[in-house]
Amino acid sequence: MPRGTETRQRMLDSAADLFHTQGYHATGLNQLVAAGGAPKGSLYFHFPGGKEQLAAEALEVSGERLGGVLRQLLEAAADPADAIATVVELLAKTLAESDFQRGCPIATVALDAAAESEAIRSACAGSYGAWHRTIADYLARQGIEPERAEALAVVALSSIEGALMLAKLNRDLAPMYAVGAHLRETYAKET
Repeated sequence: MPRGTETRQRMLDSAADLFHTQGYHATGLNQLVAAGGAPKGSLYFHFPGGKEQLAAEALEVSGERLGGVLRQLLEAAADPADAIATVVELLAKTLAESDFQRGCPIATVALDAAAESEAIRSACAGSYGAWHRTIADYLARQGIEPERAEALAVVALSSIEGALMLAKLNRDLAPMYAVGAHLRETYAKET
């Protein structure tokens, strides 16, 4: 990997981590540059649109990473009920292991800055849309009627996102476990 590409990727990775835990507005330019291990000029060299461009691209990276994990978990599960329960369990574990700092890698920034930046809104919507598509396509491949699979994917994504937020706010995984049990039961009835 060429040195400039390596620096750019390191900046994206560190920005994705900072935005995940702190949000957009609480993460400063100096912090982004320091975490990326690059001189300040590198930020504008690699991201001429500044912090907003870096955030949008970092969100895309975060969304793709979680999307890849989601696809792996779904495909490895015995059935849709086990699949969705495994997804919820992994997200709950990640949240707990981070001392309730690392919920959804997109939600913190979506709530913080999507209303004021089209680039950030679009990156957030793209990630959520890809996750929705992954779940709906998986459910359809499992024999669930496509329209119903679409609806179940919306319910799963919305429920999990809400549970992550409540768990993070209350520093308690109970919402995750409640949603996981409910989704498992719902998906078991569908297949």
